[in-house]
Amino acid sequence: MRKNKTDLLLAGTVVALIVLAPKLAISAPDRVESVAPARETQPVAPASHNSDSGLGVTGALDQVIVATDAQIGERLRAILASKQIERRIARAPERQAVENFYAARKYTPLWISNGQINARAKAVIAQLKNASVDGLDPADYPVPEFAASGAEALAEGDLKLTRSMLTYARHLAVGRIAPTRVLAEVDYGNHTPEPADILRKVAEGDDAGTALESFNPPHDGFRALKFKLAELRSSAPRAEADNRIPDGRRIRPGDKDARVPDLREKLHVRGKAGDLVYDKALYNAVRHVQARAKIKPTGIIDRRTLAVINDPKPFSPAHQIERVTGNMERWRWLPRDLGKNYVMVNIPDYTLKVVSGHDTVWHTKIVAGKPQTPTPLLSASMDTVLVNPSWHVPQSIIQNELLPRYASDPNIFDRMGLEVKKRPDGNITVVQPPGAANALGRIKFNFPNKFQVYLHDTPEKRLFSADRRAFSHGCMRVENPTRFGEIMLRLAMNGPTPDARQLYAMFGKDERSFKLTNRPMVHLTYQTAYVDDAGKLVLRDDIYGFDARINAIMHSDERRIADLAPPQDPKRDLATAKANQEILRRVERREAQNPFQFFERVFR
Repeated sequence: MRKNKTDLLLAGTVVALIVLAPKLAISAPDRVESVAPARETQPVAPASHNSDSGLGVTGALDQVIVATDAQIGERLRAILASKQIERRIARAPERQAVENFYAARKYTPLWISNGQINARAKAVIAQLKNASVDGLDPADYPVPEFAASGAEALAEGDLKLTRSMLTYARHLAVGRIAPTRVLAEVDYGNHTPEPADILRKVAEGDDAGTALESFNPPHDGFRALKFKLAELRSSAPRAEADNRIPDGRRIRPGDKDARVPDLREKLHVRGKAGDLVYDKALYNAVRHVQARAKIKPTGIIDRRTLAVINDPKPFSPAHQIERVTGNMERWRWLPRDLGKNYVMVNIPDYTLKVVSGHDTVWHTKIVAGKPQTPTPLLSASMDTVLVNPSWHVPQSIIQNELLPRYASDPNIFDRMGLEVKKRPDGNITVVQPPGAANALGRIKFNFPNKFQVYLHDTPEKRLFSADRRAFSHGCMRVENPTRFGEIMLRLAMNGPTPDARQLYAMFGKDERSFKLTNRPMVHLTYQTAYVDDAGKLVLRDDIYGFDARINAIMHSDERRIADLAPPQDPKRDLATAKANQEILRRVERREAQNPFQFFERVFR
């Protein structure tokens, strides 16, 4: 009898709850969701019961919670089907991926389970709020509070977190700023992750935070900068006070002084621990500081030079943090896979290194492009090594330099040993044949790219003795090209290959071409901040102003659209082409008046 009364009482309670459930879900969602356990996470299976009725109180409450999640799903369906979604998720690929993703899961919320934010949401929110460790700004990735518990607010919150998560993952992968906003001549290819892949990886992974972290660049250079960023931020207050070099007597090259190790540390110059000798490396760094400050670059460290070195702006942790985050940004532009064997050029460092596997097997000095004619940033595969190359003069040099100079120096082409021919389109081609005076020197390394730059030898060996070696029109000159050739041929060809001495013996007038079977990648990079093998942060001059440009974007209204590539300007390109054609026409008209001059012979 007691059992029957209990069963009747329980059944009545269940009926009442079932009747009230729709009203609770619609009119009082706050109260319904408060029933769910404070701990969280995955959907809870219906509880077992010991009633003959087949339904327990706990099961009924679970149904109420499921109904609440279903109601959030209905609001998600409605928002995604309306034009409101275009305002919430502006990028069409991400919007389409989100619509497909939620539809495939029957509009079940991604970040809410049983009326509570789930473990996945907590991990992602923590990651977004800590975006500064990745060199990004948490303000760019707003997170919902999930405080309001109505179905509409929770659906909005679910989509808001999805959008911020997608933006963050994309920024981790390819950068906060579209590269073409910083410079026009950049081509690292497109490795933007597909939004659908991001959603799947985060939704299906065991740890959403780890899944997001995987979108960061995998390269050692990036990881070292990320570690250095954390170190700089933790030491910033102390460093500002402790990093000042004390005044004292003048320090001349070769002198011993107790301040020398601190000077090396401040100027990021390598040296032996405890070495007090003012050596050449420190001397060069001091001269750079003096030159930037418009002090006569004597290398003598006097009070005025120390005042510049102690200036908190160039050497402060805040400034270093700014430089590090700018370089982390550019690492994100690079391809994820650099290649098994690759060449990496660091333009501001004026160096080149060859990497095989994970080891640097060789490095050397280079000459890079002038600020007026900067070396572009790109990745491409090296396909050919040419000995005794001909120089096919780029159209930019023909149009912008040779033709204007020809107007006042009609013998310039003859004097430079240049062969000139007219093309069917009205332009001209200019070729310098192989020889000791050839601008490419005796050996050239081809990696086809739309900017028509390459690595090559040079007859002007004196340029490698300069500290700042920005002298070229964009191509890179290699200090020891035959040794470079030996290494590249050995890495990229099967069977026996010539060594440096054998390559040197080939120098002459006949062009020799070596086709590379295992094409190594060439990466032209701009690293003004990097961590050396000793764990020291090395800073280099911002010779092309890319650091300054990134900083300007992030502190202006352009920041709002910084991750969108600017539209191409075909009118500007057409105007440039027309201007070049007009230069050629003017020269031809001038020469037509004098049939005995150079161009008349060429164009007949």
